[in-house]
Amino acid sequence: PRDRKRRQEEEEEEEEAAAAAERPRRPLSRRGPAPGRIAPYLEAVLSPTKLRPMATVLMCRRLPGLSRVTAFSTTAKRKAERGSSKSKKEKPDEPGAAKAGSQSGATIQLLKPQDYRVLYNPAAYAKGRAGSQQHVDRDSSQALGDTFTGPGTAQALQTFPAASSQALAPVRNALPKSSTLLEETVLATPYKEEAEKDKREVHDSKEDPRMFQKGRPEYRALTCDSAEPAQPLPAQEGDSILQSVAGCEGSPGILMDHFLKLSRLPAERRAPLLSDPRFGALCHRAVTAIRLFSTPDLIHILKACVPLAVPASHPLLNACEAEFCRRAWDMGLEQLLLVADCWRCLDRSVPSYLGILFSYANLHWKDLTLPQFVQLLYIIGEGRRSPADLAQKVESTILKHLDAFTLEELGAICLGLFKSLSGISEHVMRRIADRVSLQMEDMSTYALVNVLKMLRYTRMDHLPLMRELGRVIPARIPATNIQGIMHITLTYSSLHFFDEDVLAAVATSLPSKVSYCRSKDAAKFLWSFGCLDYEPPNEEEFYSSLIKQLHAKLHEFSRFPEHLLTALLGLAFVKRFPEELIDFALRKEFVQKTRGSKYELNKDLFTLGKSVEIECLTYQGSRLTPQLCQEFTEMVSGFAEREIYVRPEIVEATSLLESMLGGPEYVKNHMILPHTRSSDLEVRLAADGRPIPFNFKDPVTARKLKDVGISLTDDLMSQLIQGRAHNPSPTEVGKEARIPRQERGDTTGTPCLGGALSAGATSQAEPKAGLWQPGQVRLALQVSNRNHFCYGSRRLLGLHCLKRRQLRLLGYVVVEIPFWEWFPLLKRTRSEKLSYLHYKVFCPALLTRAA
Repeated sequence: PRDRKRRQEEEEEEEEAAAAAERPRRPLSRRGPAPGRIAPYLEAVLSPTKLRPMATVLMCRRLPGLSRVTAFSTTAKRKAERGSSKSKKEKPDEPGAAKAGSQSGATIQLLKPQDYRVLYNPAAYAKGRAGSQQHVDRDSSQALGDTFTGPGTAQALQTFPAASSQALAPVRNALPKSSTLLEETVLATPYKEEAEKDKREVHDSKEDPRMFQKGRPEYRALTCDSAEPAQPLPAQEGDSILQSVAGCEGSPGILMDHFLKLSRLPAERRAPLLSDPRFGALCHRAVTAIRLFSTPDLIHILKACVPLAVPASHPLLNACEAEFCRRAWDMGLEQLLLVADCWRCLDRSVPSYLGILFSYANLHWKDLTLPQFVQLLYIIGEGRRSPADLAQKVESTILKHLDAFTLEELGAICLGLFKSLSGISEHVMRRIADRVSLQMEDMSTYALVNVLKMLRYTRMDHLPLMRELGRVIPARIPATNIQGIMHITLTYSSLHFFDEDVLAAVATSLPSKVSYCRSKDAAKFLWSFGCLDYEPPNEEEFYSSLIKQLHAKLHEFSRFPEHLLTALLGLAFVKRFPEELIDFALRKEFVQKTRGSKYELNKDLFTLGKSVEIECLTYQGSRLTPQLCQEFTEMVSGFAEREIYVRPEIVEATSLLESMLGGPEYVKNHMILPHTRSSDLEVRLAADGRPIPFNFKDPVTARKLKDVGISLTDDLMSQLIQGRAHNPSPTEVGKEARIPRQERGDTTGTPCLGGALSAGATSQAEPKAGLWQPGQVRLALQVSNRNHFCYGSRRLLGLHCLKRRQLRLLGYVVVEIPFWEWFPLLKRTRSEKLSYLHYKVFCPALLTRAA
């Protein structure tokens, strides 16, 4: 038997080598040997039958004319073959194209004898590199702290193109003279997409959401167990089964038994079955006899297809889906859920079947057990479908079983609702958050992140949960995978909740994990930190690593333009402008992609483009056209007239200022910077403190107005003095509202009214300084509300920090009218409100400096 097996293996090797010689392959070198000479050698070396289970390292001898040999993973061979047709058009200077005459060899390392994988990293062969290194991370953390993966799983850290060092400078005025880096990155797209499949963190998107099924034995009847069989079938029996298929027709029971036995073969013997004609004949007979199978037998066949890894588009699965849809109303809920779980394990989209399942569940809702309900929500989430008629029933059932759910089941419920975009009332979400906040330490990180997703989706503040999260989560960050960390960080920024301990833990762990970031992850990290206006202690390392990752993922932004704008806005909030990426984002081609996106990106594009104009005076790259800026301005202005200018706190402040200063000509309620999407009350003062009229609807008929003011009587002075004694001074308010860090570049002038520059302070970014007289003061009064600040604090959010910074650069004095002072005054007397506004406008320190 050993001799027969050896001969059989040798015959298989010869057949594989012959087939590989005929298969078209991508040229590995422009002037190297023909693909037909190299492919058989590689196929023979990489053949599974040649790689014995032994801990050894194989060194390929240098082939004549072969500069670099890319080692393909045998598990990804089919993907490599599909990509070979595209690579035929490869240009000599593209990344991945080898140069003739190079003397480097290739190394194939046996990473794990029983489950080996050869690392494939074409991005490492980019233009201009003399060689490559493959770094193996054997200590990859479990996905979200819960994922169980096989030992020895290897991850290759990504090799990034070197970003311009200028692009990482504090002021970030750094557009390179050439766009070589961007061109190389875009040209390397096909190779990067293939390489990134082997550069993802240890994470199973199919298994992680199913961890809740381990908590109750009832789930065994509702789910398909994809684990290895407890008693695998000997490999020899697989051949005898396939031989018997050719010899007899077989009854439905025998056919079903064949599928069950084949599914118990060892993994290495199951993989070649799909290309075996005898297995194809077995599937054909099952399709022919599909209506003869009993429902339990048909379910057994579908379950057997999971370990056999039958492709989602296989004819057998087509026939099974049609038959299950036909039989669905005669099946039980347990069977329907089991079949739906099988479809999920097979990664097959079955909208018709799910529609029947949801209708059936709606009719039999009262019969649902707790495990069936959780499994149904899991299926709803994985199918990305939200049946509207079930929403009310789902909420009532959650409340009914809330105390009986395990913590993992609560996480599964939240994930199902989040993935299916199902709305949930604040009352139900608050009840879930109440329980989680009391038992958070006993909850897995994966389940906890799922609860945070739903908390973010409902935009509900829950202080006890967020405080407990700040106590529990920092220690878990190093063991959490990158997507979990992203969702945690995004929860804080979406809810405007600032917790320095959590953000610092994220910033510390991120640089070592940044290679696992998708374009979406990198963008959300930058947005979150920018939104909360937080620069961590390792800010240079943190931001430089993420900017490099943006360069590495540049090819993804053609499909997801929203991610690049999100990232660049987050950087702009903290005064970082990588101009090479900005130039890419403002190019005509990219702008067209944003216009065609399913998301509303015009406002983000407008904010980015105008911010670059104000803050990056040396920028020489692409810009938004004047026509586009005008269109965006009109769009934002229309929104402001409907939603912002009419807010009671702004209307009241405008009316009082008009009466105090002498009329509507002295105050203008508008957006000085339309791209910042919030209003300003503009007031102008002469050097002697007199208000200056400027708000004329018709400049031609502008008339000289009589000076009107308020007499400083003893009563008014008494109110001002008392008000100052009981309320924080403007300078104190500014200190509380200012961010902890010192804004880079804002060093001229003396802080006043929340850190504003004095009117006489010169600014290099003041293009319109000649439009008003020297000594004249332009005030930009900011009537703020809670949405401008972090939750429960006086810390401005990133967009509003950006706005105030740019107003100062343009020569305005920013005057804060914070909500914690103004809103209580709205309920007080008119004279008290006038006294408050009078002090804000005629600040003694401001007038002294102006004089």
